[in-house]
Amino acid sequence: MPTLLRTTTLPADPDQIWSVIKGFDELASWHPRVPPSEMEENADPTTPGAVRRFIVDGNVVAREELIEHDDRGRTYSYEVLDQPLPVDNYIARIEVVPAPDGCEVRWTATYDGADDIIPVVENAFGDNVYLVGLDALRDRFDRR
Repeated sequence: MPTLLRTTTLPADPDQIWSVIKGFDELASWHPRVPPSEMEENADPTTPGAVRRFIVDGNVVAREELIEHDDRGRTYSYEVLDQPLPVDNYIARIEVVPAPDGCEVRWTATYDGADDIIPVVENAFGDNVYLVGLDALRDRFDRR
């Protein structure tokens, strides 16, 4: 089972970063490339089983289901339901952990897929989604 990982270290309090990224329904508020989302059936975005859908020009382009949301642990995980790539069981996790000079934000995923799809996933999700979002956080909080 391949694992995808992107991280960044920020000179900020973990709770400060978590307060920005913890909203399962608010990814577009801090990520520059993610379209707005809405919760299906007005679900609580902190309750496992809640589904967010991303909408572009009135069309649903992706759906993801919340698996876990832990404010104390500063983490949530979700499953991509409408997978655009030939992979299965795509489970992603975003978390904020204390680090000596602030915190580390980790965005990881595991999935089932053929070896030849790994570079595609690394680029499509790792570089064009995860890394772009983490870079946006760095731009926002790294004021060195």
